[in-house]
Amino acid sequence: MLDTTMLDAVMTRCPVIPVLVIPELSLARPIAQALVAGGLTTLEVTLRTECAFEAIREMSKVEGAHVGAGTVLNGDDLARAVDAGAQFIVSPGLTPEVAAAAQRHDVPLLPGVANAGDIMRGLDLGLSRFKFFPAMANGGLPALKALASVFGRVKFCPTGGISEENASEWLAEPAVSCVGGSWLTSGRFEAATVEARAHRAAHISR
Repeated sequence: MLDTTMLDAVMTRCPVIPVLVIPELSLARPIAQALVAGGLTTLEVTLRTECAFEAIREMSKVEGAHVGAGTVLNGDDLARAVDAGAQFIVSPGLTPEVAAAAQRHDVPLLPGVANAGDIMRGLDLGLSRFKFFPAMANGGLPALKALASVFGRVKFCPTGGISEENASEWLAEPAVSCVGGSWLTSGRFEAATVEARAHRAAHISR
């Protein structure tokens, strides 16, 4: 079992990790500033846009921001993300290549799992902290509770279908350390709106 200290710090810093798709680089720093001002300091920048790596670099300059990379699909993307300043890595699935790359770069990895087989493969690789993804499509909270009853030492960050309305239900589950959510920056970007959403999310009890 790998040391989970660094990843636990990532997962317990805030109840909600914003899952961010940055469409243009000019928005990177304002979005980070609004989220941090609202109380969410752990930020996941998905590698779904051309400016994603530069967005990680820009957002990392915001005081208080702890920025990671999401939608990491292979070792090359992981290396580029770390070079851009990513302090943790999130992937939609689990492969030996990504796990090995995370170990080489000494960066916390939160890989995606959807079922018991995925979790068992992760445990074989020394992992015990997982992104449950896509959470709602994979049976929602009842499915996660069933998995948690079997894998007692495992902790999860459910992502995919989590909303401001249901986040507290997920966070009430002891096996859930945090949730990932894209609602924080949905719609047209307005700093005041994002900050207000972040403030509410940061104060969800768990």
